[in-house]
Amino acid sequence: MASRKIPNFTLLSQTQKTSHAHRRQCLDKPELLHPTCTLGRTNFKGLPLKYFQITSILKLLKTLKDISMLSMVSKTVSQHIINYISTSSGSKRLLLQDFHNLELPDRRQDSAILEHYRSLGLLFKRCTLLLPTKERLKYIHKILTEVSCFKFNGCAAPMQCLGLTCYGMFLQTLTAGWDELECHRVYNFLCELTNLCRKMQMAVCSKPGSARKLELRIRLFCRNVLLDHWTHRSDSAFWLTRILKPWPMVNQARLLYIIFGPISPQDGQVVWQKMIEEPTDEFSLKGLADAIKLLYDASTKEWTADDVISLVDELSVVPREWLLENNARLLMLSGNNLCFTFMASKAVNGRTIELARLIVFLALVCEKELYCMDWTVKMMQKVCKVFSTPVERNNFLQNVANAFACVIMEMLQSIMSGDRDEDDRSFLNLFHLVHAQANFHKEVLYLTMNTSLSA
Repeated sequence: MASRKIPNFTLLSQTQKTSHAHRRQCLDKPELLHPTCTLGRTNFKGLPLKYFQITSILKLLKTLKDISMLSMVSKTVSQHIINYISTSSGSKRLLLQDFHNLELPDRRQDSAILEHYRSLGLLFKRCTLLLPTKERLKYIHKILTEVSCFKFNGCAAPMQCLGLTCYGMFLQTLTAGWDELECHRVYNFLCELTNLCRKMQMAVCSKPGSARKLELRIRLFCRNVLLDHWTHRSDSAFWLTRILKPWPMVNQARLLYIIFGPISPQDGQVVWQKMIEEPTDEFSLKGLADAIKLLYDASTKEWTADDVISLVDELSVVPREWLLENNARLLMLSGNNLCFTFMASKAVNGRTIELARLIVFLALVCEKELYCMDWTVKMMQKVCKVFSTPVERNNFLQNVANAFACVIMEMLQSIMSGDRDEDDRSFLNLFHLVHAQANFHKEVLYLTMNTSLSA
């Protein structure tokens, strides 16, 4: 008689039997599944759908992080979660819209809702992982279109709304790690969705300040959605480049001012006259300086040093020529490298009189802000090395000395003609300039004497 093959059986211990029984019980009765259970250990993919009551399980999971972890179990589970998000109960639970609640102190409510949308971005990232970029964006737009405050003109009180900020946090989390081609598609998708390019064209082609509400909307959308949430400077530079590069240089400067220029603390609208009427403070220029420095330091072929210098030159006449003191302050805030490159460019192009006057106002800013005056002197010394002959160098130094005298006389004549402010700012400015000249020449003497004595 032929021998029969005896199948191998594995005997289960009592503990294993109890474990299997408990697992079957949890699947039949989802209310027994505790939200803190280890989701990754269960083989959901192999379960019959009749046992998989996803809605009941999702209701038990208290946080978005738990749902996000569950979405990585299998493609089937991920699809169930996508379907749940599309339901009215799912969208109501996940798409929080409490963007105007300013009751809690220390902006705790702001932090909580921002963290919620960061987690939501991660959930959507995982659920749509296998879809092509275009399909991912279409699906996400379909879900988020219910949130009016995510739209370009969706909120009636945009300055008091966190909607665009939450939208930006969501998109930053969603697209983090995507390659440049995918991010290009995201930007193009957003432009088509909001008609952003057309709105920008209207803003930059209008008289500055004539479309204040549109300027404000563009600023809020670009800052809150596209620019402000990135931790890596290279990412911020990428998105700022997408905004600026399609436009001619003059329009780039206008857009830069709309997005980063000084604003009114009352209504948040762009203040166009601030740079041309009076000396401004560091706070008003910091946004512009940071943006310029970002582009200058960007390791990309899209921005050369000459591109950024031309942009700064164009910016200094938006909407009309700035006070030179404000221009000098912007250069100082933009960093030593850019400041030197800007000055060296003027030296190479023979604009020595402009350069000499710029030196005067760099010294004035140092005096006002109590910066070390030797910074200005050393910057001038570096610029001197750009000139190819001693004659050119001596001519430049003579222009610097003359510029101090001319600017002092201009300020003095303005005061003597009766053109004085109620708080005597003109007289105070002259006072600072005289001290700046004295300290500047003191540093020059120190440098000269130390060099001659050490020779």
